[in-house]
Amino acid sequence: MTAHSQAMRAYGQASTPTRTPRGTEYEVFARVTRRLVTAARLDQTTGFPELARAIYENRRLWILLAADVADNGNTLPEQLRAQIFYLSEFTQAHSQKVLTGKAGLRPLIEINTAIMRGLRNEAPRSGVASSEGTTR
Repeated sequence: MTAHSQAMRAYGQASTPTRTPRGTEYEVFARVTRRLVTAARLDQTTGFPELARAIYENRRLWILLAADVADNGNTLPEQLRAQIFYLSEFTQAHSQKVLTGKAGLRPLIEINTAIMRGLRNEAPRSGVASSEGTTR
């Protein structure tokens, strides 16, 4: 085996495509939203552990988003930052209602789906924040 072929083997094209920060954010939202959808289909009594896990993951995601948009270094437009922060607050409050049986998952799923549609938009990044600060 020549040095050239060894180099090509070691440094050749990656077998998996590189994700953009926006694509990574989309994937996180997709994973969390799938769990919410699955939990929504379960019996509320026997499926409560799965519901609680899905709510926990969604809350965690939205807490990270709120922290990112609250950071002074975040470069998103102020109005968008405020909207994302508001959605995080709504998500936290509504999640509590879901866990106590006073509300359903549909609003949380719809919010996440709307964010995913925005992330799939090919327009210049108006973004959703992430814990890695990809919207800065």
